[in-house]
Formats: sequence, structure tokens, C-alpha cells
Amino acid sequence: MRVSHAVRTLGGTTAAALALTALGPIAPAQAAVTRIQTTVDIRCAFTTLEQDADWYFPSGAPEGLVWLQHGFARANDHVADLASEYAAAGYLVFAPTLPTGNIFGCTLQNIGNNTDFLGNVADLFTKMSDPDDKLGRSFADAKAEAGRPGLTMPDELVFSGHSAGGEAVSYVAGRLRTDGPAAWARLRGLVLLDPVASFIGDNLETGLEAVNGTGRMIRTISGPDGLCNNSGGGTDLVQSRVTAPFVGVRLPDGAHTDAEGASTDGVGTLACGEPESANVEVLQTFAVAWATDAFDGTQTPAYLPGGSYYQSQLASGRIETLTGAS
Repeated sequence: MRVSHAVRTLGGTTAAALALTALGPIAPAQAAVTRIQTTVDIRCAFTTLEQDADWYFPSGAPEGLVWLQHGFARANDHVADLASEYAAAGYLVFAPTLPTGNIFGCTLQNIGNNTDFLGNVADLFTKMSDPDDKLGRSFADAKAEAGRPGLTMPDELVFSGHSAGGEAVSYVAGRLRTDGPAAWARLRGLVLLDPVASFIGDNLETGLEAVNGTGRMIRTISGPDGLCNNSGGGTDLVQSRVTAPFVGVRLPDGAHTDAEGASTDGVGTLACGEPESANVEVLQTFAVAWATDAFDGTQTPAYLPGGSYYQSQLASGRIETLTGAS
């Protein structure tokens, strides 16, 4: 299993700071975050894929595990900015790269039939308590490289996915409900980031319907309708399939790349727009706050309609309210 020293403790050394220049300036809150680049094994048909995987460690004992999944034709490097924000808030973050194309259908987005593969991704979390299984081995390598050998895997989970990653985490959550009751009991909620439904199949709808009404939080932070989010069809599904008066916000002047923030690249901005710092800040604020609420079982008023932060962003025109099904 490969372990790279490309980025160690963020802000901890000059070398680390230089390594992060491609991701933009280091925020003070991210200074104590450690990013370790390693791999994770995922079953694929009759073989096993060794996929790049990043782990982000907070400065203290992790308060929960966030699975953060990138979007279609992207990689885990592109969600490094948001991953660091989740970790700075006290959470261990697992950010794997999942394939865009694969002859056996082992892909992030459903471009044939990827449900068996996403079932194998779900298996990572079903067996997460086993240190000798795939996720446990990846975590063990990462924590050893981070100099944190005594850490244990957190008990609670939040899934967060951007674009096609939003569909993937939703479907995997549904598979946990049917196939992995112990892991399902750990799952506290979903934070979706401009989710995109595949043209083929109904993975997003299936996942949302499986999670809806189970007490798990489902929230989305979406951009305006456009080519990169399939005209907002994923957000439409969240609004029509989640029975809650409030399901999230839209950034009307946002870009599909807002979730990537400072870690986007020229390909992302050329295809899907340039993220503005103000929109990125709002997205990251809500994403972290809602993940925290999911882990804690709370509803922090400031980040909900009527609350101070929410209303300030609403009044400025930075956000619009997304309502769910009645």
C-alpha cells in the first residue's frame, strides 16, 4: 500500500506549506490538520482495485468520520480544501478517488451498472470495525504515517459527496441500511454538494428514499441549474424525495466547483465555472455546521432558516432556501 509524504501536517513545516500552494493559502483553522496520501483496496468484479485515498487527521481525537467523495471525472485532490475544513472542525476525513471508467463497471457515476461496485464501497464501512479489513488497513497505514498510532476509528459517520459523489454516498447509505445494520446504526446523515443524478439508473433516488424518514439528516448545498449538474436534477430529487420542510440551500450565483474551492483546477473551472471565495466560504460554513449537527444530534439555530447566519446570507442574496416534499 503506497504512502506518500507529499503533504504532512498542514502549516507545520515550510515544506508542507509549499506543497499546499497549489491548493491555495492555508487557513489558520487548517493549520493543525494532517493530510496523509495512501491507498484503499476496493473489490471490483473478480479483482481488487487499489485506489488513491487521502486521510485528514484533526489535531485532537476525532469526533466522527466523514467520507468525502469527489465528483465525476475528478479525484480526491479536488476536495482537499473542504476536507481540511471538516478535519479542522474535529473530524477524521476519508477521501478516496473512485474510477471514472472501468471495463467491469466499477465507476463512481452510473455509466452502465455500477451498483455492485457501490455495494463493495459500502462494504468498506460495513467492516470498518475490523482493523484487518480494507478500510481498517488503509486507516492503519495512514495513522502510522501521521504519527498517531494510538487513534481508533470513530464510531459515527457522516457521508458528504460532491456532484456524482453525492449520488454515490446516498446510494451507499441505502446499501448500509439493507446490508450492514451495524454500519447503518453509525450513520448520522448526508451532506450533499450540488448532487448529480446519473443519466442511467436511479441510484440517487434509491438512496434518498432509503434514508428518508429514518431520522438521518439529509441536507444539500446546491448551485444554479447548469450543464455540470445536469440542470439541477439531483437537487430536484432531494426536494421531491426528502420529506422535510427544509433540505438545504442554493447558491444562486455559485458554480458547480464551489465544493472544490481552492483545490479546484483549470479543467474544473473551464468546464464548470470559477468558484468565488464568498460562495466557497458559505458552502464550507454550512457543510461543516450541518455535519456537526448530524454528529451531535442537534439543530443549531444560526444555520437554519430564521437563524442569525442563515438570515444574513439570505438577506444578502447569497443563498436561497430549498424546501423538501410535504
